[in-house]
Amino acid sequence: MDTARKPSWLRAKLPSGPGYNAVRKLVDEHKLHTVCQSAQCPNLGECWSRGTATVMILGNICTRSCNFCAIATGKPTELDLGEPARVADAVAKMNLKHCVITSVARDELKDGGASVWAATIRAIRYRNPNTAIEVLVPDFKENFEHIDTVLAAKPDIFNHNMETVERLQKPVRVQARYDRSRAVLRHVKSRGFTTKTGIMLGLGEEQHEIEQTLRDIASDGVNILTIGQYLQPTPQHWPVARWVTPEEFIRWKEFGLSIGFGVVESGAMVRSSYHADEQSEKYTGTDHLNTENALASA
Repeated sequence: MDTARKPSWLRAKLPSGPGYNAVRKLVDEHKLHTVCQSAQCPNLGECWSRGTATVMILGNICTRSCNFCAIATGKPTELDLGEPARVADAVAKMNLKHCVITSVARDELKDGGASVWAATIRAIRYRNPNTAIEVLVPDFKENFEHIDTVLAAKPDIFNHNMETVERLQKPVRVQARYDRSRAVLRHVKSRGFTTKTGIMLGLGEEQHEIEQTLRDIASDGVNILTIGQYLQPTPQHWPVARWVTPEEFIRWKEFGLSIGFGVVESGAMVRSSYHADEQSEKYTGTDHLNTENALASA
């Protein structure tokens, strides 16, 4: 397959308009990092125009070196304890009913950054009691004590991405593991939280591997699944093996729903936090967020 040119269905909205400008101003004024910028998300223009952005805490330098990701890798120099308050203030000013927070991996920290995660969730909750909080976290090296630190702050949705099929984990994710990510999701589900994960297609996976991955994730009780097209951020990153057709994305959505997922978002431009508020609303229409920690997201 010729992957030199993107197909016609991969068209992103250019950044523009008052909504985009307002979000950019907030991000700059509060000295925040966003995964939208750091990971070169193709949906930045659309999401910022809608007044939404995914805030990335714990700096913008990751201790891991995944071969699919555009976020800078290196030794982080930043641990900003004032960040949770700034994030909460930005969420308040954006008047978000659903916010998504993510982070780089901070493996050099004793708790992997879990305490900052918890402080951020609590700060958002204090300033924005009616905002649903979705977290997209690293695996904390499968340290359940650190994961429980995050859970103690009671996020509404806990997202940790599988990213790809088992065979491609080592070459694509490098320091992550398929079984470790599954264990994290199972642990969080055992604590009664709503769980979410995502995978990319177009990395070189086979059809039977996609099916097995979805069956594995479904058996772990994951509630919400996102499936999107992998896009190579630079020539030095993992190459695109194929462009997945809209029809195939529809097939995987139907398959995912048939094996038990509450919500499946599947499409070329789908990303973990893309229209996350709508995914949450769809899920609450088929089930309920954890009654202990959930707030109304409608």
